[in-house]
Amino acid sequence: MSGGVDSSVATALLLEQGHEVTGAYMKNWINEDNIAGDCPWIQDIEDARAVADRLGIEFRVVNLMRDYRERVVEYLLEGYRSGVTPNPDVMCNREIKFGVFLRYAQDQGFDAVATGHYARVRHEPDRSRILRGLDGNKDQTYFLALTQQHQARHALFPIGEMLKPEVRRRAGALGLSTAEKKDSQGICFIGQVKMSDFLRAYVPDEPGHIISQDGRRLGEHRGVHLYTLGQRKGLGVASNTYREAYVVVEKRQATRELVVAFDRPDTPRLYASRCQVTSLSWLQPAPAFPARMDVQPRYRCPGQPALVEETGDNQLAVTFDTPQRAIAPGQICAFYDGDELVGGGVFERVDYPE
Repeated sequence: MSGGVDSSVATALLLEQGHEVTGAYMKNWINEDNIAGDCPWIQDIEDARAVADRLGIEFRVVNLMRDYRERVVEYLLEGYRSGVTPNPDVMCNREIKFGVFLRYAQDQGFDAVATGHYARVRHEPDRSRILRGLDGNKDQTYFLALTQQHQARHALFPIGEMLKPEVRRRAGALGLSTAEKKDSQGICFIGQVKMSDFLRAYVPDEPGHIISQDGRRLGEHRGVHLYTLGQRKGLGVASNTYREAYVVVEKRQATRELVVAFDRPDTPRLYASRCQVTSLSWLQPAPAFPARMDVQPRYRCPGQPALVEETGDNQLAVTFDTPQRAIAPGQICAFYDGDELVGGGVFERVDYPE
């Protein structure tokens, strides 16, 4: 129970289904380093506790701060230090929610961990399947792409069959205090902290030049790690061209150069069809390659038809039917068979046409 409306309604639905339920807040992070921004974990705990009291269930606060720092925060910081764009939310699901926290729950005698994810799970005798949430605008299976079968086996997603407006209406009908609470935005369980502010507290600024693809110096930046491929906002460089904006197309870690260009379909290094994916994780037995699959390169992006081929141990080549914009190394690649999440990996390299 995170203190939001989704996990609140998930809890209520479990009780209606006859489960024995204990509510738990995972205390993963507090704003102990005085990072700029709002980190409302105390309020979240109070909101979650209020819902638990309303529903008449036990409520616990489970301290996982050390594990979260070691397994998620260090992964995030190391990724940015090395010049890639990591996804802490995906790692939080695999390593914390359905990793450390699931083991804690099992040690305490519980059978499963339920969350407020917009996803569906089908438990069959020989395996469990994760399917996209019914609400296409809120589907969160992408963030579960690196979970594994033994984790899915002990997962429940009670609101996966609901639309977001339905969830809020149900919360209101139940008299839950979180019914109108705004959805959280920010790093997974860290709170309303801008990523740039968070990184600046741990990764030193390494200023450099913002340049065009033809080498013209356009401005200065505080560190290429503070930017991601495809980023348009916050560059601090005006294009001086009517209705066109600059976009990040390359990060040169060695020379500290941030390369920008106009955001056009024919801009070199902005769109690409082929990429290499590694660090593979499969929910189901890996398909026989080569295979045609739907591949989702980022959150809130529909699955894209692609040819997937094995190119080495724990490595795949993905060739999209349609070129994709700003695929960033370090980000998550999710594989689907229709609505079913099959597995995922990490973009290691993007192959741009000559």
